[in-house]
Amino acid sequence: MKEFELKYGCNPNQKPSKIFMANGDDLPIEILSGRPGYINFLDAFNSWQLVKELKEALGLPAVTSFKHVSPTSAAVGIPLSDTLKKACFVDDIEGLDDSPLACAYARARGTDRMCSFGDWVALSDVCDVTTAKMIKREVSDGVIAPGYEPEALEILKSKRKGNYNVVKIDPDFVPDPVERKQVYGITFEQGRNNFKIDRELLSNVVTANKDMPESAIRDLIISLITLKYTQSNSVCYAVDGQAIGVGAGQQSRIHCTRLAGSKADTWFLRQHEKVLNLPFREDIGRPDRDNVIDGYINKNEEDVCADGNWQKYFTSQPEPLTDEEAKAYLATKTDVALGSDAFFPFSDNIERAYRSGVKYIAEPGGSIRDDAVIDCCDKYGMAMAFTGMRLFHH
Repeated sequence: MKEFELKYGCNPNQKPSKIFMANGDDLPIEILSGRPGYINFLDAFNSWQLVKELKEALGLPAVTSFKHVSPTSAAVGIPLSDTLKKACFVDDIEGLDDSPLACAYARARGTDRMCSFGDWVALSDVCDVTTAKMIKREVSDGVIAPGYEPEALEILKSKRKGNYNVVKIDPDFVPDPVERKQVYGITFEQGRNNFKIDRELLSNVVTANKDMPESAIRDLIISLITLKYTQSNSVCYAVDGQAIGVGAGQQSRIHCTRLAGSKADTWFLRQHEKVLNLPFREDIGRPDRDNVIDGYINKNEEDVCADGNWQKYFTSQPEPLTDEEAKAYLATKTDVALGSDAFFPFSDNIERAYRSGVKYIAEPGGSIRDDAVIDCCDKYGMAMAFTGMRLFHH
């Protein structure tokens, strides 16, 4: 296939629209089901790069959930605890522990379920039946993978009345080392960001605490590779083999750190006993449960525990999660890794990160206030590595 005509571009008025190879080669993909759109393909090709690099860096199956050209989360295939399975709504999945790819999907899709609503999924490995069954029951736009088991493909093709977008990509495809795009009729050209992220990147530990266990190195690599494909400015919190809070596209870095930190806090609080045992009515669907849980934790637009409200969601009135209970629970969370796509200009970022259990940090360094940032890390006993490499993505 030399080119694929799209229904429209980013918006319905942006026509004509298509994808093609500028050198006339065949596209490195097969569309096995559906008709992906312009934004779908932006998500597909960015997300595929992320999971491909994670697999190469860590040797584990990797999955990411993408929305509007940024990851909501990314994860590798590590088994889930019973508590985590319940928090991710996958405690009913038979054979989950036998599929590392399915475990990676459960983590990636279960991290920020509100932001993953209507996502694009990328799988580093051939999609198996267990993973396909999990994808089928979530609200999603499409999936890209290097292949699909026959039964898994049939499961995915039955989603959305046969219109679910399923894309197969050639895992051996190597893009041109120079990339181009146009803005306002003007062509931009640059070398692709082929910078390799691995454990060697974390060797320059600048804090008094220089202890970085293997689990922290793994999580920092996940954080940095996730940032490589996140709209800048960006900050990512990661723990236990998955990104748990991504702050994307903010003009101020402290706002990135706050946004990602609040998502990480919500992720942890989803595992609080009160949240896990909310008495949902049986007719409340998964997306509605996500919204209610977020409201219960963060006390957003609606007090879901109030008289007149709780009856819409629960079989009995739940006790609220108090600020004191939330704070005490979060205080027990430690060993979180944090990556930043550019240097921290002020130590306020470290102060905010500490509140969400951060103990390990990777950032480029190079700020005139590096000393203040290092001092703040030392105050909390954190270990921080300067990578020397910025990871802006636009």
